[in-house]
Amino acid sequence: MIHMTTVVEFFRAALRFFRDADVFLLVLGLVSSIFGTVMISSVIRYLDTEGGEISVQIGAIVIGVILFVLFSYIDIDIIADKSRLLFLFSLLFICTLLLWGTGEKEVGQRAWLRFGTIGVQPAEITKVPFIIIIARMIVSFKERKALNSFISLMQILIVFAVIFGIILLVSQDVGTALIYFGILAIMMFAGGIQLRWFALGAAVLTALTPLIWDNLFSQRHRDLIMAPFVPEVVDPTRTGVLWQPDQSVEAIATGGFTGQGLGNGRLTQTGVIHAQHTDFIFSAVGEELGFIGCMVIVLLLVTIIIRCFYVGIKSNNPLGMLVCIGIAGKFIVQMIENIGMALGYLPVIGITLPFFSYGGSSIVTCFAALGIVSGIKMRPKPMRFRNL
Repeated sequence: MIHMTTVVEFFRAALRFFRDADVFLLVLGLVSSIFGTVMISSVIRYLDTEGGEISVQIGAIVIGVILFVLFSYIDIDIIADKSRLLFLFSLLFICTLLLWGTGEKEVGQRAWLRFGTIGVQPAEITKVPFIIIIARMIVSFKERKALNSFISLMQILIVFAVIFGIILLVSQDVGTALIYFGILAIMMFAGGIQLRWFALGAAVLTALTPLIWDNLFSQRHRDLIMAPFVPEVVDPTRTGVLWQPDQSVEAIATGGFTGQGLGNGRLTQTGVIHAQHTDFIFSAVGEELGFIGCMVIVLLLVTIIIRCFYVGIKSNNPLGMLVCIGIAGKFIVQMIENIGMALGYLPVIGITLPFFSYGGSSIVTCFAALGIVSGIKMRPKPMRFRNL
């Protein structure tokens, strides 16, 4: 029999959590993921999978909420002090794909670890450790007044290049690798890297582009990247790599202002658009819930992003601020890329829409990231940062 004192302590702990944690972020994440689950249930009707995807999605949301609570109580400074272990974990976790990785054979991708019907995407999960690693390095260099030295920048770029290269070489997951690049750029800018280094980096990247283009990207990846910009060259018949975005744009246009109604989308309900419950969930919302539904998604994601920035700025903790900005940057880059490819303006590189797309790894990672932001909100400025 449970002792009354235990029950009282439990409720006191719950009240402290709701008082100190960022419950607003948790509610935003839950509303977004529930919205996404409703749309997924509509999209997968034609798949006849007996609701397996919905079970996985709901399970991921439950695990995500648990992780949100756990990470709210974990001190980010303690985790950041183990950044070398985080780096090693990230490399080893991604490299497990060499032994057990699966994916889309037609594009040579092996980005998933499969456990029956459950899939885990290592490069998705390691986004959060990557953010913490980069934040710790930037703060450490700033403490030593050496952030803008050549050696410091090279150390940051080497860490990024190793993870970026491993993802490309092991999994061929170009989309996820490019998200890491976007996160790095945002964090370096926010961390105080001088603009002259960005200009030099842009020049070097431009010079190396032919080498990277020819050796790291397959022909299919090159076609996918170039298709929105030179469609008449890459896919003049619009039946190859442009078929999917063309159909997506048609679905969104068909939805108009209010949509055709949940479960009534002509293209959505016939499975014309490949991966519509994952990468192209936005087009399903556009067709069935119209412009209003799309704006609700954008509003929810923008509110989450603004909240992450707000918590970081209010934390008065350089490390916490950078981690929050990195997490916000992750959501920004993924939102822009996902919606951009659904509208036919950006390459189709397999990026999920945070909280809304089907995918257990994505949902769990998003909630864990919000939990870290919540934890930063709960704690005061660490002693070693008091004089910064």
